[in-house]
Amino acid sequence: MRLLELGQKEIVNLNNGGRLGLIADSDFLIDEETGKIISLLVPEKRLGFRLLGLESNGTEIPWNTIRKIGYDMIIIELD
Repeated sequence: MRLLELGQKEIVNLNNGGRLGLIADSDFLIDEETGKIISLLVPEKRLGFRLLGLESNGTEIPWNTIRKIGYDMIIIELD
């Protein structure tokens, strides 16, 4: 699967059904030595803070919490 294909998939938490955001809005934290993805950095959805220039760090999702990559979404298991 190519990164372009992942872009519009939504990230959904298996434990509570919460929608965390889209892969396209996220950043990847990559190990520079191995090239492996360590985690996804998903920004919070608070538009008001972005307009004021007060953007928070968001949520870090470890790569090993991904349970399934489906057609429309990525299922993660995060407490």
